[in-house]
Amino acid sequence: MELLVAACVGMTTMAAVYLILQRRSFPVIVGMSLLSYSVNVFLFATGGLAIDAPPLLTGPVPDAPMTDPLPQALVLTAIVISFGMTAVVVVMSLGAFFQSRSDRIDLDPNAGPDSAPATGAAIGIDPAERGGT
Repeated sequence: MELLVAACVGMTTMAAVYLILQRRSFPVIVGMSLLSYSVNVFLFATGGLAIDAPPLLTGPVPDAPMTDPLPQALVLTAIVISFGMTAVVVVMSLGAFFQSRSDRIDLDPNAGPDSAPATGAAIGIDPAERGGT
């Protein structure tokens, strides 16, 4: 069971990093959400994967299985925080989209929706100074 959870956390983290490295704002937001989900599953798995075990015992049962409630509380807090931060990032990206009519994440402020990626010359870096061509 732990191997399956670890593989799922690894795959979602890999997909999240791939989406975060895109040049448009929507895949970046989805990638950040995926990354927070994978961190939440990782935190939840650190408490131990006990099936049908309550987080708290009610009554005098000394040998009953019990899961650690601290990772569950941490995950619940992380879900609330990531939901709020996702809402803030969506509002910021919508504002940037309405202002520039493009959702590209480039360094060139004059780039249109179908233009090439930004270069160093577009932001005032002379390639000759850095030893480039």
